[in-house]
Amino acid sequence: MIDSKFFNTNLSRADGLYQVTTEEWTTHKKVVIAGGGTGGHIYPAIGIAQALKRLDATVDIVFIGGGDRLESKLIPQHGFHFMPISVAGFPRRLTLQWIPVLWKAFRGFIQSLRYMKKLKPDIVIGTGGYVSGPVLLAGLLCRVSIAIQEQNASVGLTNGVLARWAKMAYLAMGTVRNRSSFRHTANVEVTGNPIRPAIAAFQKSEATYQKFGLCPSRKTVFVMGGSQGAQAINSAIVEALPHLLEFADRLQIVHQTGAAEAQTVQEAYHSKLESHQEFLYRVQPFFDTIEEIYSIADVMVCRAGGMTVAEVTACGIPAIFIPLPSQTGNDQVLNARAIAEGGGAVVLEQGMLTVESLVQNLVDIVLDENAHERMAAASQALGKPHASDHIAKSILSDNAI
Repeated sequence: MIDSKFFNTNLSRADGLYQVTTEEWTTHKKVVIAGGGTGGHIYPAIGIAQALKRLDATVDIVFIGGGDRLESKLIPQHGFHFMPISVAGFPRRLTLQWIPVLWKAFRGFIQSLRYMKKLKPDIVIGTGGYVSGPVLLAGLLCRVSIAIQEQNASVGLTNGVLARWAKMAYLAMGTVRNRSSFRHTANVEVTGNPIRPAIAAFQKSEATYQKFGLCPSRKTVFVMGGSQGAQAINSAIVEALPHLLEFADRLQIVHQTGAAEAQTVQEAYHSKLESHQEFLYRVQPFFDTIEEIYSIADVMVCRAGGMTVAEVTACGIPAIFIPLPSQTGNDQVLNARAIAEGGGAVVLEQGMLTVESLVQNLVDIVLDENAHERMAAASQALGKPHASDHIAKSILSDNAI
């Protein structure tokens, strides 16, 4: 029997708990998904879950993640059931912090074991990060098939350790640096990262230009450092504005600053462009329907997280990637280089970034029609907009469950 205290009848409740009968939970295919800590692990998990529901509305899906982490809010907001566990990230060096971390990890593992014994899922899917570790391990010990999804060009620690026991592995890129981690995995597929279908499907229209006060005849530069912004990118673009004034009748900027720097960047734009009304721009902390901006973007200036790269290539947008240099495992640099080697991007490493190099690359890409067309085609060729459906079909197949 399933302990009814884990379920409630209202899918729309803030805590995301809902009720299923034992009969329903037994006869339907049952999937547990684990992944969290950051949006880069959470959104792929949500994308997979949504695709599973599109393909089979009867499939039962439960997320397990950190009770005090971002996933505890995002998952219920998307209408999925969430079960909390205790989690903690492991320090990169030996310190006394390991003691409480190990205790939290052990508690999370025990909680995961209890969930597995109650839910008896057909498969457990992990999208990486320390959150998924105890859940996948509990699944293995309960003899449940596990699958993992890797978003980056370098395999994360959790996925790398558990890959040898995974029945399925779904990779974002065929150029995964340490692919040998999967030599014992039964099935490995290069699927791309699961993104929302609306990202690539949204069509360019004059209405979108009008909505944001932009001109359809000008090239649009979309500057994005992620939902939280990126100070280095924000500063570089602000410093580049005076150098872009001579192209004011040919290009325009949409800039997602992140909440922390929104006011500072907005004031800088106003100060530098106050006497140049012909220069069109839109600056906001973030864009709720980012697919609208992607649809009109002619070039991106952005970080190179796995999901950002997936969205940009799915839309076929040439990019200037400025990878986050402190990213563990150098993931963003590797992600960016993979697209650059395929002809869809230019990589400007933050430590060597100059205003001159940024402006020159922007002008070369966005105002040279031949170069822009080549890069857009290369980017689109590397994109995998249907990755979520591909993964969902594989998970529901007899090979996985």
